[in-house]
Amino acid sequence: MPPDRNASAWRDWRTDHPLWVELFVLFNFGGLIGDIFLAHSQNGFRRGSEYIPLYFSIAATVTLACVAPLRARMPGLSRTAGHLIGWLAVVVGLTGVILHLDSQFFVERTIRSLTYAAPFAAPLAYTGLGFLLLANRLVDPRSPEWPLWVLLLALGGFIGNFVFSLSDHAQNGFYNPLEWLPVISSAVAVGSLAVPFVTEVTRSYVRWCAWVLGTQAVIGVAGFVLHAAAVTRQPAASWFEKVLTGAPPLAPLLFPNLVVLAAIGLWVLNRGMSSRTEFTGQGTGTINSERRSPTEDDRAARTLTESSSTGL
Repeated sequence: MPPDRNASAWRDWRTDHPLWVELFVLFNFGGLIGDIFLAHSQNGFRRGSEYIPLYFSIAATVTLACVAPLRARMPGLSRTAGHLIGWLAVVVGLTGVILHLDSQFFVERTIRSLTYAAPFAAPLAYTGLGFLLLANRLVDPRSPEWPLWVLLLALGGFIGNFVFSLSDHAQNGFYNPLEWLPVISSAVAVGSLAVPFVTEVTRSYVRWCAWVLGTQAVIGVAGFVLHAAAVTRQPAASWFEKVLTGAPPLAPLLFPNLVVLAAIGLWVLNRGMSSRTEFTGQGTGTINSERRSPTEDDRAARTLTESSSTGL
């Protein structure tokens, strides 16, 4: 009996797509703890408000880690905690965007000030995670809209990657030609993931998107290696100072991170296509393969009628 129960639990885990998204959000909030600490340590947390995303990330990570195992037994608690953290994350993200822009952009209002200001789009990571938690509770995971919501938020992340890659590498004038790779690849990802929202796609197009995502993952890992190598060459007294003043080593990992989220959406979308294909094959598809033309049906009916009349 225990092996059967374990096998059933394994099957439930493999098909529990909302759980995949919950774990993705939990992992990202945990990652934001270190990311915020490093980013805001560059100015020594000059403003007290810079501690807010750090404390919020810690609280969100601990809360979700405690609530996740209780999803089945206490769904009400999981739903309430998700709504609370989700809406707070949206507020923290949008407020962070305003504060980052206020650091320099609102003073000069130029492209240059936008490039060299605090990364204005970075706090939107909180907004995206918040919307993921909300969508996971407000949209039926069995509906065809659920994977599209996941893809939409992944698309927003790749748009952010495009902006980050362009603005961050513009600071050194794209000194290394390889710095164009994340810009171009993220643009391709944005275009590819946007197609399902404007037209119906086929399974072959989903496979194309999977290939694009695989490329994003490779570029992200390669970027991490290149950034880490640049950090080691940074002149500084300590490794902590090297990380603070050098190329951000964790930034390229946003690419494989978003690949995971987009892959969840594509996987569920593809499974939905497979289900509809099987339904069509067992229904109208099978019937169509055995169905004769209307002319043949009429002839067969007349022949049957004549044979019945002769027999009588």
